[in-house]
Amino acid sequence: MRLLKVDTLQEAREKLLKAAAGKPLKTEKVHFASSLGRVLAEDMKSEENIPGFRRSTVDGYAVRAIDTQGVTESIPVFLDVIETVEMGVAPTKKVGPGQAIYVPTGGMVPEGADAMVMIEFCEKFDETSIAVYDPVSPGRNVVTIGEDIAKGRGFLSKGQVIRPQEVGVLASAGVFEPEVFSPWKVTVISTGDELVGGEATPEKGQIRDINTYSVSAAAARLGFEVIGTKVLKDDEALIEATVKEAMAVSDLVVVSGGSSQGEKDHTADVMDRLSGGGVFTHGIALKPGKPTILGYDDARETVLVGLPGHPAAAMMVFELMIGWLWRTLTGQKERPMVVAEITENVAAAGGRATCQLVELEDEDGAYKAVPIFGKSGLMTTLTRADGYVLIETNEEGLKEGQQVKVRLF
Repeated sequence: MRLLKVDTLQEAREKLLKAAAGKPLKTEKVHFASSLGRVLAEDMKSEENIPGFRRSTVDGYAVRAIDTQGVTESIPVFLDVIETVEMGVAPTKKVGPGQAIYVPTGGMVPEGADAMVMIEFCEKFDETSIAVYDPVSPGRNVVTIGEDIAKGRGFLSKGQVIRPQEVGVLASAGVFEPEVFSPWKVTVISTGDELVGGEATPEKGQIRDINTYSVSAAAARLGFEVIGTKVLKDDEALIEATVKEAMAVSDLVVVSGGSSQGEKDHTADVMDRLSGGGVFTHGIALKPGKPTILGYDDARETVLVGLPGHPAAAMMVFELMIGWLWRTLTGQKERPMVVAEITENVAAAGGRATCQLVELEDEDGAYKAVPIFGKSGLMTTLTRADGYVLIETNEEGLKEGQQVKVRLF
């Protein structure tokens, strides 16, 4: 089996999304404290007001704003202090005309008061009264009931990646078991007669395997569960047996190497046979990453990907295809982009989209995008990059000084 038609990046993505659209996304409930990095599978609505009481944002005195109108640093108003509120305890008294109650930061503002005066603008006159030098307006330094999250209002959305701040919001809303998407189970296979394990000492003509580790790390960063890794010789029968075994237990099987059309490049044939003709792309008009294979096995609901053997190309294609697919299926936002000025001319690859790696430099508050040039087999080019600029197929290239959008890693 040899597919000669090369897809554009957009065509390959559309085919991949169409194939994977039939794959059910499983969900599970996890404890919120262990939800960091997971993707919400449902919109979250609050069943209560947060906060459930009026809270002070400062250390000071709860007052009626009208009692402070017209005061100055030289003409204060004198108020009677009728109570001191402790943290976690509700006040027992109501603020009336000419009265004040001490409330610490985060404490409950008593009834009758509609503002807080910071303690810095107050001075004790005697044991039971204070002088106030700040004319506050209603609502000053007070968080109202439901101001953070109102009862019945959505506060987190499906597809949102849970960061530390979302963990805190879940805790405040009393959502202890959010529903999140279950991670895909992934098997990563590297092929090549020249490969040896990462801890082995290569002989002449051999190199240490990189892709098993880098692709597994990229999968883990997406939240996937890597359930198996293999480094194989370029033996078609061995590759087929290994891929078949992996397909039985994996949502995604990734094979790096053997995706070109050389004598020992078996990946496309193996994947097509095992998936019953499920390979739909063999070649993407992309630099780096042209020899990419995409397929789907309906029977086992397994996504199949053949990556280029060159490490940098493999990483780029994994992000552009699988990272993009997972974010799309789960409703996530695309990775952020920053606008920068390219520092030199960059030629486009004729007839292919080009991923140009760049390093960002901050120059007087504006970003400069410095192109990083290097062959796709050089992994260190990726370690220097902050992101990449995607030059579309129909673009001639980039000109020095041109504004570009940098997709961040």
